[in-house]
Amino acid sequence: MNIQRWIARREPNWQRLDALLRQLEHKGLKSLKAAEIREVASLYRSVAADLARARTQQVGNILIHNLQSLTTRAYTQIYQGSRRQEWQAVWDFYLWGFPAVIQKTFPYIATATALFFVGLLVGWWYAWQDPTFMSLIVPESLISQVRDKGELWMGSIVGIEPLASSGIMINNIKVSFGAVAGGMTAGAFTTYIMVFNGLLIGAIATLVGQNNLAYPFWAFVFPHGALELPAIFFAGGAGLLLAKAILFPGKYRRGDALKLYGSQAVQLVFGIVPMLVVAGIIEGFISPNPIIPDPLKYLFGLGLFIILVIYCNRKHTSVTR
Repeated sequence: MNIQRWIARREPNWQRLDALLRQLEHKGLKSLKAAEIREVASLYRSVAADLARARTQQVGNILIHNLQSLTTRAYTQIYQGSRRQEWQAVWDFYLWGFPAVIQKTFPYIATATALFFVGLLVGWWYAWQDPTFMSLIVPESLISQVRDKGELWMGSIVGIEPLASSGIMINNIKVSFGAVAGGMTAGAFTTYIMVFNGLLIGAIATLVGQNNLAYPFWAFVFPHGALELPAIFFAGGAGLLLAKAILFPGKYRRGDALKLYGSQAVQLVFGIVPMLVVAGIIEGFISPNPIIPDPLKYLFGLGLFIILVIYCNRKHTSVTR
């Protein structure tokens, strides 16, 4: 092999790959057109073959070193760059994708929310009218603590915040996943979870109201409830999406409907997990904290809810070039 002639013939490819890599390294993947991205991959394979040939032909250590460096840079951009794209995709989902899927599936989320509030109103009304109804929903130990001792139960969290916070997170995630999976029962279990949780909150609201503890109780609920309750409503909406695919697939075959609505349900699940983690931290460290004044807890919860509403109404306005 005429080494000089081979180098002269192959060198434009090396220079071209080096130029594209410099652009990638300084300006990122978005600076390249689709054809240039494909060109990088093609040139990488070509230069890797050149490196193998250079090693067998003993063309010189300097050239081998330069080709080795070039292929290493290309490998880094192609493979580690793909991992960066994956993280970018995660970031884009939480920035734009999650609000978009909430807006798209809002009728199902609204239905799940309505089921919860129907349960809440029924629980509040019947508990107020009939004390025996409350004992069917609320644990007796909790009723006794509020009625007999005149105190709320949240103080038990103080002093064991990390343990309580992790337990709260796990419980909330279990409830939410149960609401989602309940869609596979044609929505029956999802409906049960939403209504039962509403009944429970309504009965507890009556209990604390009758014992003049409503103000500190809702001061406890507001900070974490601003995220926790919407997350459960989103989970209920995801379960109802699955129920729709099973019961009313419409123009789709049932399997195709499950794929379509199941994909939306999974996106809702991805979105609510961080919400429940943050809510668990707040419920463990902020909501029961006696040092934080109750008015501040109300303001914190209200502010968090307003931020969530603004976030959920975000619309992605991208400019294509």
